[in-house]
Amino acid sequence: MSRITPLDWKQFEKFLLFVGCTFERQKGDHRVYWRKGLSRPVILPMYKNLPIFVIRNNLRTLGISLDEYLQILKKL
Repeated sequence: MSRITPLDWKQFEKFLLFVGCTFERQKGDHRVYWRKGLSRPVILPMYKNLPIFVIRNNLRTLGISLDEYLQILKKL
């Protein structure tokens, strides 16, 4: 199994758009994405290297497993 590594926010944004999220708004350096069926929005800080805990928290919000995430990243 591969490991999660810090990722540029633009690459994670591509992932969010791929899984059906839409950009809603931005406040400061935080972008807000939404998808039907989510209980809360996905918050994406515009950091050069997203910390692993931010990626994991957003995956939990989306209901996507680590294996699914890694497979989708390979497609992008």
